[in-house]
Order: sequence, then structure tokens, then C-alpha cells
Amino acid sequence: MKAMPWNWTCLLSHLLMVGMGSSTLLTRQPAPLSQKQRSFVTFRGEPAEGFNHLVVDERTGHIYLGAVNRIYKLSSDLKVLVTHETGPDEDNPKCYPPRIVQTCNEPLTTTNNVNKMLLIDYKENRLIACGSLYQGICKLLRLEDLFKLGEPYHKKEHYLSGVNESGSVFGVIVSYSNLDDKLFIATAVDGKPEYFPTISSRKLTKNSEADGMFAYVFHDEFVASMIKIPSDTFTIIPDFDIYYVYGFSSGNFVYFLTLQPEMVSPPGSTTKEQVYTSKLVRLCKEDTAFNSYVEVPIGCERSGVEYRLLQAAYLSKAGAVLGRTLGVHPDDDLLFTVFSKGQKRKMKSLDESALCIFILKQINDRIKERLQSCYRGEGTLDLAWLKVKDIPCSSALLTIDDNFCGLDMNAPLGVSDMVRGIPVFTEDRDRMTSVIAYVYKNHSLAFVGTKSGKLKKIRVDGPRGNALQYETVQVVDPGPVLRDMAFSKDHEQLYIMSERQLTRVPVESCGQYQSCGECLGSGDPHCGWCVLHNTCTRKERCERSKEPRRFASEMKQCVRLTVHPNNISVSQYNVLLVLETYNVPELSAGVNCTFEDLSEMDGLVVGNQIQCYSPAAKEVPRIITENGDHHVVQLQLKSKETGMTFASTSFVFYNCSVHNSCLSCVESPYRCHWCKYRHVCTHDPKTCSFQEGRVKLPEDCPQLLRVDKILVPVEVIKPITLKAKNLPQPQSGQRGYECILNIQGSEQRVPALRFNSSSVQCQNTSYSYEGMEINNLPVELTVVWNGHFNIDNPAQNKVHLYKCGAMRESCGLCLKADPDFACGWCQGPGQCTLRQHCPAQESRWLELSGANSKCTNPRITEIIPVTGPREGGTKVTIRGENLGLEFRDIASHVKVAGVECSPLVDGYIPAEQIVCEMGEAKPSQHAGFVEICVAVCRPEFMARSSQLYYFMTLTLSDLKPSRGPMSGGTQVTITGTNLNAGSNVVVMFGKQPCLFHRRSPSYIVCNTTSSDEVLEMKVSVQVDRAKIHQDLVFQYVEDPTIVRIEPEWSIVSGNTPIAVWGTHLDLIQNPQIRAKHGGKEHINICEVLNATEMTCQAPALALGPDHQSDLTERPEEFGFILDNVQSLLILNKTNFTYYPNPVFEAFGPSGILELKPGTPIILKGKNLIPPVAGGNVKLNYTVLVGEKPCTVTVSDVQLLCESPNLIGRHKVMARVGGMEYSPGMVYIAPDSPLSLPAIVSIAVAGGLLIIFIVAVLIAYKRKSRESDLTLKRLQMQMDNLESRVALECKEAFAELQTDIHELTSDLDGAGIPFLDYRTYTMRVLFPGIEDHPVLRDLEVPGYRQERVEKGLKLFAQLINNKVFLLSFIRTLESQRSFSMRDRGNVASLIMTVLQSKLEYATDVLKQLLADLIDKNLESKNHPKLLLRRTESVAEKMLTNWFTFLLYKFLKECAGEPLFSLFCAIKQQMEKGPIDAITGEARYSLSEDKLIRQQIDYKTLVLSCVSPDNANSPEVPVKILNCDTITQVKEKILDAIFKNVPCSHRPKAADMDL
Repeated sequence: MKAMPWNWTCLLSHLLMVGMGSSTLLTRQPAPLSQKQRSFVTFRGEPAEGFNHLVVDERTGHIYLGAVNRIYKLSSDLKVLVTHETGPDEDNPKCYPPRIVQTCNEPLTTTNNVNKMLLIDYKENRLIACGSLYQGICKLLRLEDLFKLGEPYHKKEHYLSGVNESGSVFGVIVSYSNLDDKLFIATAVDGKPEYFPTISSRKLTKNSEADGMFAYVFHDEFVASMIKIPSDTFTIIPDFDIYYVYGFSSGNFVYFLTLQPEMVSPPGSTTKEQVYTSKLVRLCKEDTAFNSYVEVPIGCERSGVEYRLLQAAYLSKAGAVLGRTLGVHPDDDLLFTVFSKGQKRKMKSLDESALCIFILKQINDRIKERLQSCYRGEGTLDLAWLKVKDIPCSSALLTIDDNFCGLDMNAPLGVSDMVRGIPVFTEDRDRMTSVIAYVYKNHSLAFVGTKSGKLKKIRVDGPRGNALQYETVQVVDPGPVLRDMAFSKDHEQLYIMSERQLTRVPVESCGQYQSCGECLGSGDPHCGWCVLHNTCTRKERCERSKEPRRFASEMKQCVRLTVHPNNISVSQYNVLLVLETYNVPELSAGVNCTFEDLSEMDGLVVGNQIQCYSPAAKEVPRIITENGDHHVVQLQLKSKETGMTFASTSFVFYNCSVHNSCLSCVESPYRCHWCKYRHVCTHDPKTCSFQEGRVKLPEDCPQLLRVDKILVPVEVIKPITLKAKNLPQPQSGQRGYECILNIQGSEQRVPALRFNSSSVQCQNTSYSYEGMEINNLPVELTVVWNGHFNIDNPAQNKVHLYKCGAMRESCGLCLKADPDFACGWCQGPGQCTLRQHCPAQESRWLELSGANSKCTNPRITEIIPVTGPREGGTKVTIRGENLGLEFRDIASHVKVAGVECSPLVDGYIPAEQIVCEMGEAKPSQHAGFVEICVAVCRPEFMARSSQLYYFMTLTLSDLKPSRGPMSGGTQVTITGTNLNAGSNVVVMFGKQPCLFHRRSPSYIVCNTTSSDEVLEMKVSVQVDRAKIHQDLVFQYVEDPTIVRIEPEWSIVSGNTPIAVWGTHLDLIQNPQIRAKHGGKEHINICEVLNATEMTCQAPALALGPDHQSDLTERPEEFGFILDNVQSLLILNKTNFTYYPNPVFEAFGPSGILELKPGTPIILKGKNLIPPVAGGNVKLNYTVLVGEKPCTVTVSDVQLLCESPNLIGRHKVMARVGGMEYSPGMVYIAPDSPLSLPAIVSIAVAGGLLIIFIVAVLIAYKRKSRESDLTLKRLQMQMDNLESRVALECKEAFAELQTDIHELTSDLDGAGIPFLDYRTYTMRVLFPGIEDHPVLRDLEVPGYRQERVEKGLKLFAQLINNKVFLLSFIRTLESQRSFSMRDRGNVASLIMTVLQSKLEYATDVLKQLLADLIDKNLESKNHPKLLLRRTESVAEKMLTNWFTFLLYKFLKECAGEPLFSLFCAIKQQMEKGPIDAITGEARYSLSEDKLIRQQIDYKTLVLSCVSPDNANSPEVPVKILNCDTITQVKEKILDAIFKNVPCSHRPKAADMDL
């Protein structure tokens, strides 16, 4: 055992290192696999019944299926062999014992019988099937034909549990060779612990009808083979129960896995909350008194996430591979468990779940350690639900070994420390719900069912210590997969069920993998590659798989094939190909070579080489230019032994002739050559006309070289010279060179001249293009020779055609043009041209490089802004023409409204734009024009604007809103006058800038930035250099917070309403709600209602098209955009969940639904009601028929829409949240117009109806006359009845008066039988003790009497000392041996001593009661339990205190009316029958004790004589003819001895009648 901790550490570090989540595992699985939809053998029952349990007979392979009201026996291929009905029947869960044993007064209803347990008893060849009817009785059925062998129901041991859930009971059979078997049963009790033990061991008798069937293995008045939940547990946790998930036996023990509620305090909190804890329970098989009961908490944790809610479990072996990793023996027991995240919810578990494994030996070692420490006296028993949490362990000298079964001490026992499992796989979206596992060829495999009905196949001992999920299959629809899963007899099939479907799934699906790489890369240990059969299969299914290289089980054993050469030209035929093979088995039977469907021929095997020939001429594929220059075919090797292809490789046929340029030809990856003079590409260089014409390298190709820019002005005759290399010299009979220019879609061919191999010139020609919108047009240029032989142009050289005058209407724009264009301004016509196009004698020619290059007549077209503050600093933008070509031209010659304006280099655009900064204006300056000089201030170089520039005074008046959050983002509007003046605005709130947004003459809008503190800030606005002063204040307030949102869910399309509560929400102007998923964010709007509330529309969730629509989603981020408040962008405390969108079905294939008027429209679908925890949630559906809405009723699978009053064809549209769907059109047929026969029929029917009505009226008249007579008769009878009842009442009242008179006179005569004070107090102080020592004198011998009396006097003095008395009582109560009876005696003795000093006694009692209440609060017991039982000295003293004080009150006030009431009730009850056994009476005041059935009885009067005096007068006694003898005796004794106290009367049993 010393090595174990080391193994754990090693393993955990190993598992942590790989850090695998389910997402990382999935990457190893081939993508198409997880989405495979395959068909399986399935079985579906009746629509009304659900499946509950499943068990497979290991000997025959037959399946037994427990369902609601039925048990099925199925063959291995899911054909029904036998059906046994188990229900429904009349029952009520409150009937205990059930109605089949004893009549039940509860209302009976037809109740389904849910199968709660299904077990095969192999020894007696029978099936044990327990249901939910009649408090959970079981049937024993013969396995062959499900014949009922027995159904014990007449004893309380036969009622296992009244719970109605299928997963609430678990049974484990323990078999013996020579004794009766035992059945361990564990069950939830559903709040009825007094009826059902939660765990017990029962006898399984050979005889199915034996009386002792299901009897407890051991039972006497103190000990039994069972454990019940104490009723006090329910006062702490009202819904307490133990839910049993799985059970099994191993070694000497039986184990159960459970889920239990517990009250725990969260960290940092004093209040307790209810959580669920998963625990393993262990019992010895041979333990009849359940002294071996031990509980261990279990759970697992991964990457900081706790998985604590047990969903399913299965016991399996470790296997060799996993055993090595865990450091255990291959045959050691492992427990495979599925947990969901957290501890809070049992019914609605979170979707995050984990598969964990526990080593059973380690759990047992942990239990052994705990037993050893407890028997050393360490710790407490620590089982809260069994009320032994705080009982300390007792020490005992024992040797505790692995098989220790407990003693009647230190039991039952709880282990406080949780045993943590090893997490091997996690799933965050599709919760795992069931698990089963087995070992295949040393590999440990787990099969896990999920909430959506999928099966995950997981190799727990995957590569590098990881668990590997190697396949996912949809097996049932809809899910979830139920806990019960089972293997077939041969372990080749797996039976999986949901509530409505049972499916048989193969354990492996090797056949789906098409290649060796896919097969062996899948990770499925069942699968290997059967080489010559070319299939993926199990080894045992592959012929001759034991021979070398016939079966590949590792990737490196896959067949590999290389071919030399691996490509040939399409014009080469019957080429010898040599194929090298690796990992190929012996091929003595021969092999064929196949080129797909082109050709097939025999291959010659030489060692590991195979020789084949390429196809003949007619079989070679044609390669068309569009498909590229090659064609790939699969060259396959086919075994003659199996006729199957077992290896293949790619083989290429290439075609050089598809290349029509030198560069593409020689750069091809194949053996292509370019024939320069023939301008063709070929694979055979011999076909080129002569040696110099053959090209193999790209640099030897004829091609144009890169040139900078080829500029050609339009309409100017000009040659184009191009640089090139390797230009061929046309041969005799070949045409020369040409240039082809493609100008705006039309081709222009120009003759070209080859100077040498490196230069060619397009001859003198002029070019033109349409339009003046383009001043520079790039044109494609191609050089060809011999008509169509292209010269390659790798640099993509283009010719640029240009027009000087296009888009250059002014002198400045003309001179700004690219100097390479050589454009200039011709002043005469006033246009931009080339120099040769400007008439020299008439016009001046201006060019940029000329001495006289300044444009005259500058012009201003626009100024921005036209207003500004007189303090200056405004940046004025001046636009126009001819505004200089260099900055220095305008650097010092700009004035705006008479004020100097300094031009800025950054804003200057030559000839077009000047930006200058204003200086300060004098108070006398108000407005003016903009004036500029270009270079010199001569008239022809001066310009003045047509717009005026104004100086303004800016003012502020108000700002809104005046407060905002500290994080900023508030959009503030500051109002005033002339606020659009100037160019630059700066707004400051104190030292915090407010970011400028926009402005107009009357307002400025800016956005606040964040502030570090909550305070008021002064607002300042600066426009350019003008500071505007006004006493405006902005207040920074604490950021908004979000306290709660409701509901915490929506659907994927969003737009459902969400209510939000928080603080300071009214600060936010444009609140939004956001959700981020898969890296994409969606935002929706919110509306603020007040400072603490707002409503939002849920954002949609960004999901891809391949999203699984039936799963819930959690967004990666969820929060609110509240201005700039960053803290609420992501809410950490919300579990906001997205449920799948509702899905509607279309109205059939045609999409049209025909209805009659008034018939409701039914829209079928799924997910119509989200499966929210707590239920009772609805989505807001709107259904429009045409334009009219209709009233909608929603269920989970359909919408019922009351169709509006319409006829004809209308489109139906359903809207919910952010989605719309139209299932089609509805056609409401109008009532058809009537035909002639119909009208005649209606007329005839109408006539007959009138005749019938007349006949009815006559009959009615006659009948009403008869009824009047009957009414009169009834009236007379009623009058008679009334008078009779009145007479009876009078008589009864008179009798009652007489009875009351007799009663009071009897009481006056006999008096009330009060006890004297001494007897009254002794009966309360010392009940049942007639002659108590306190009533007698001190009985001690004379020589000791004096000393004893002195000691008692001193003790009396101490008793009168309050401090001593309190200490005395507390010391006694702290002793464990101070029993309940002792406490009562001490309290009574103290009160006897102190009855003469009641003020002192009251003071002491107050102190003791205060202590008792404090103690009760500390232990957090329910307040109702206080004073309920007399468990302390204080409580008994309180009883005695009341006894002393109430005596006088009882005697003088309350005693007489109480006794009178007792006598009156007794007398009234004795007038009618009284049940001698149950005490029920005809005239009872209690509803519960009322005899309801009618009993005929008579009153008899007996004349009786006193037994003491035979001569006394006879006493009349009223009795009933239905009274028992004892009742008659009691009535006679009451009458004769009415003046004698009860204690002095003879007993009825002592008298004879």
C-alpha cells in the first residue's frame, strides 16, 4: 500500500499535463465520423407507455424490457417474443396497506404501473419485476414465457416503495450455492420513512409463493436487516430523500451509489443552503444488523470545475493498458461514473458533465483508514441524516482488516473527506446521462449516452495517456439516453434506450472507414485493415489474418506504393512502369494493374516490385485545355486471390501541347519543351525544327523586359520602343512583328520592327480614346509575330495614353500635372495642351519649368467657416483656382476681414486650397472679405472672395443632462448662441475632456470621459482661442449596477423581454444588452423605466449553420453596454442560457391547409416551450392569418390558433422573439351555395318541423295540467313532513331540557370529584409512584439521624443559593449517564423543596429556560421542537411550576364547566351507537370519529337493582339494542353509582349482568 500515493501523483500529473477538454479530443476524430447518420435495429412500444428498465439474459441473449404497464421479452434482434401486462389498475398512493389487502377510503383512480426494478434471478430462472402500484409490490415471472410464478402482497415487507419514479429503486442479488439467495434493496421513500426502509436485505426463497419471500433477513424488536430514515431528518430538510443511482456487489461487500440532499454553509456565510452530495454506501454481504453501513462522499474536479452530481455509473475491469497507467492489476474493479457540474440542482442538472473513474480498492482503503481511526476513538460518526453526526467514536482494541464488518458500536459511520475520481473526459454542451464499459484486447472502452440521444465511444486509455473520443453516433431520437444500457451476449452489440425507443447499436462500426489510414487513425481498438480484402474490420473476421502482413493493426503497417515513372505524356503508350510495394503480403496468386476504368492488365511480381505497362493509344485520356495540362488517375493493384483492390497510387498523364506560351510551357512541373520557331510545347525535344529553337529554361524564352512608363499623348504620331530578349528572327515564309493595343475594347494592330534579339519598335502611329473624364488611360500591349505567335510579357507592360486637357480646366491644375506629360497652359484659347498644339504667335505658353510660370487671375470660390470668434485661432479653409504652385507664393499674403491669417503648410494644396489661422480682431472689426496675393500683390495676381467673413460673440445658456456615470460615455448637449462659429471646439468638465461630437448655431454635443471620483465639475468651452464663460456644472455620479435580471434565458433568435433591476439606470441614455458567442457579438436595445428598472430585448446568439439546434447554449460573454461603463460589459454572476429556437413543421408537401370556418389552425413543431428549470414559462407567440392575429394556445409540440372570421386563402405567419416562420397557406372554404334539391329538402323539412311543433304544444298543454295536479299533491306531503319534523324537534328539545336538568341536579348532588392538593401534585411530580419517600418521615437509624438531618439542612441552604442550584443542574445535565427519568426526578424534587419559595423558584426557572432557548438556537434545531418533549430539567420544572399555580384556578373556576362539558358530551354520545373497537360514534363531535353508515337501533329501558342493596328501589337505565355487554354494564354502573366517585366504583369487568 505504500506505493499507492506515488502512483496517484504520477497519474494526476500525467493527466494534468495533457490538459485535455472534450474540445481538444474531438480534433483527433475524423470529421465526417461524428455526423454519421446510420440506421439501427430499433423497437418502439405503445405511444402511451414509456420504457423504464432493461436487462439482458447472459445465457440466452434475450432482452427483458420493463415499461409502463408492461414487461416485454425480446429476441436479440428486438422482435417481441412475449408480453406481460402489469397495469393500469385502480389505486391511490395514499392507500397503505394497499386496497388489495384492506379497503381504502381514499378516492381511487386508474393508475399506471411504472417499472421500478428489473432483475434476473439466474439461480431460480425467474425475473423479479417491481412496479409502482400498491406501494411497490413485485412480481416473479418465469424467464421462458413471463408466466407469473408469484406476487407476494399481504405483508408490509412486500411493499418496497410508493415512489412513482422509475429510477428510484435499485436491487442487488447475492447468491449462495446451498442457501437461499439474498436481495439487497435500496429505495427512495418519498417522505414515508415509517412505511419503507431506505435500504434493507431480504430473503429470496426458492418457492416464489413462499410466505417468507422478501422477508427481512433478520428482524427482532431491537435490530433488523434494514435502515430507516429518522422522521426528525425531515424537520431539517423537508424534502429529504436518498436517490439510488447504481448498485453492485464486489468481494464481500454490496455497494450503492446515491445522491442525497444536505444542508451546508457556503464559504463566508452563516446561513445554510441545501445542496446535493453524491455518496457511495457500503455494506457487508453477511451483515444482518447493518453494523457495517459506511458512507463515503465522491466527486471529481477538472481545471478548477467541480463535478459533484452523480448521473450514472458502471462497474468494469481496468484492462492491461489502463491498469499500467493507474498502477493497478488488469482485473481490478474500476467504477466508471458520470457527474454533472456543481451541487445545486438534482432534477435540472447543468449541461457540463464529466466521465470519471474510481479505483474500488482505493475507496475500500479509505474506508478502512476511517474505521481504524474511529476505533481509536478519533472523530465522530458524522452521519447527519441518521442523527449520529456529533456522536463521538468509541475506542476499542481491534485489528481491522479489509473484510471487517463492523460491531454494534461506531455504526453507522460516515467518512467526511471526499474521495476524488480521476476525470478522463468532459463534455460542456450535451450532458452525459449514462455509461457502460468493457475491456477489449487489453483496452478499456467506455460507451456514454447523452441528453440529445447520442452515443459517445471513448477509449479511456487513448494515446499518450489521454482519453480519446473516437466516434459519436445519434442512436435515439429524441433523447435523453436512459441509465440502463446493456451488452449483447457476445459483447458485439449494445442495447441503448430512451423513454420511447430501444436501439441495438454495434459496438464497432469499422466498415464505415474506406482506407487503411482512416481505419487505423480512427482510434477504435476493434478495427484493423484486412489488406487483400481492402476492408476495415475486426481481426477475427479477416481471412488468414494470422499470416504475415495480411492484417494491419498499426498505421505504419499500412500498404504503401510508389511508381517509377509517376507521370508520362498522353502521347506515350505501353511504357514499362515499375511499382515498389511496402507491407504487402505474399502475392503468389497473382496481381492485376488497373488504371481506373481506362485499362487493366496483368502485373509481373518480382520480389517487392511489380512491373506493369501504361495504357495503349486508344485508352489514354484526352486532356482538354480548360482542365489544365494533366489528368490524374488512380493506378490500382488488384489481388487475383480476392478480386479486391488492395493498394493504389496517383499516376499522372500530362499534355504539354495545351500550353500556348513559352513561359507556361517551361515552368510546367512536367518534362515540357518549347519550340521557339514552331511556337508549340512538346514533351519530345526531338520534334523541335532545329537545335537553337529548343527552349527548356524560363530565361531562354522570348519575352519583353520591364520598362518604367510608356507615355503616349493622344492624336500624336509617335513610335513605341520596347526592350526584350531572345526575340526569334522570322524564318522564310513567316510574317514579321506587330503590336496589338486593346483600347476601350477595340483592337488596334500596328506594324513593328525587330532591331535585334533584344529590341522591337511599334511604328509611328497616333492613338485616341473617347471622353474627357479620363486624363490617363493604361492600355494592354501585346507583341506578336507570324500573325499569332505571342511574345511573353511577364512584367505586364502597359501603354499609358493621356490627354492634357482632360480634367485640367485651370492654369494651376494644368501646371500641377506630372512633368513627364509635358503639358502646359496655352493662354490664348485658355486650355491645357502640348506645346506643339499652342499657336506660338497668338498665345503665351506657360510651363512649370519655365522662367515665367505663374498663373494669373487667381479666384476664390469658397471659404469655410464664414464665422469665427474675434479672439482668433480659427483655421479658415480657402478654395479656388490658380492659388499658387508653391507654398511660398501665398505664405504672407492672406487677409480675412482685414485681419492677418497665417497660411499653414499642412493644409496647402497647390493651386486649389489654402488653410490659414486667424489672428485677433479689434473690437471695431465686425465683418469683411477674404483677400489674397499670389507671389506679388499686382492686380492680375490678387483675388477677393464674394463671401463675407463675420466675427461672432459666443454664449452658453444650459446643459443637458447635468449628471452622468463616472465611467463617462454620457452624450451632453450644451445650448447657447453662435456655437457653430470657428473651426475647433474644446469642452472641459473640470480637468476631464468632453469629446466633441457635433454642433449647430444653438448647441454643442460632446461625450463625457471617465472620472476617478464622484463630484461636480465646472463646464468650460473653448472655440479656437475664445474661452466662453458661464456657470454651468456637470455632476459625475456612481456608475450604474445590475442587481438582478429575469428571466435568465432566451431563445437563440433573441428578442424576448428581459426585466432588469439595478441602480442609477436613469443616467444611461442609450442602454443596450449584448451577448458574444463564437467570437461574434449581437446587441439589442433596452428601455429605462426608472432609476432601478429597465426592460431589454434579449440579443440573438451568433450561431453557425452547422449548429446542433436541440442543445442549450451559454454565451461566452453576456452583459450590458451602458455608455462607457466597462464593469457591466460582462456579467460574471449570471448563468444566462439560450434554449433552441422553436421549430415549426410546414403544412404538408403542398404547403396548403384546408379548413372549415371556425376550425382551429394547428401548427406542429418542437421546442415550443423552453425546458427551463422550475417550468411554467411561456414564449410570447403571435400568429397572423393574413393580416389578422389569432388567439394562441401553446403546448410543447403544437400551437393551437383560433382562426379569425375569414374565408379564402391566407398566408399564416408565426412570430416569436426574433424569428418569423410561415408554415404555408391556409384555405378556409366558404359554406357552398345550395342546389335546388337541397332547397326542396329544406322546405319539406321545415313543413314537417312546424307540424311537429304544433303536436308538441298540444302534448305540452296536456302534460302541464297533469304536473299541476302532481305539484299540489307534493305540496300537501311537504306540509305534513314539516309538521312531523317540528313535532320531533319539540320532543327532542324537551328531552334535552330534561337531560340538562338531570345532569345539573346529579352534579349538585354528587359534586365535582376534585382530588386533594397532595394527590393532585404527586400524580404530576412522580407519576405512577403511590408511596414516594417524600411523603414519609426520614427513615434512618437513630444514631445517624442527627447527622443526616444536619446534612439535609445544609443542602437545603445550598439549594436556596441560586448560583449553586444553577451549577448543580448544569453539572448533572452535562453527564452522559444522566438519563431522561433522572432529569424528571431531579426537577420534581427541586420543585417540591421550593414550593414554599415560588418567587425564588420562578427566578431560577427563568434563567434555566433562557439557557435552553440559547442552546436550541445554537444547534439550529427547529423552534417547534422546543418544549415538545420533556428532555431537560428546565422543561420538567416548568411543568411542575404550572401544576402548583393552576390548582386553585382549576378548583374555583375551570374545573366545574370542564367536568359538566365532559358529562354532557358523554351523555349525548351514549344516545346513539358507539363502536367498541375504534371508538367511533353516531353522535360524535369529531369529524374523524363519526360513524357514517346508517345503523338501525332501538332504545331499551332496563330496571336495575344495586348490588350492594337488593331491597333498594329499581333504577331505570336506557341502553341500545346494539350495545355490547361491556357497554351495557358501564351504563348501568354510571346510573347506579352516579353519586360515587369513579375511583370508588366497581369495575365493569368485575360485575356480571
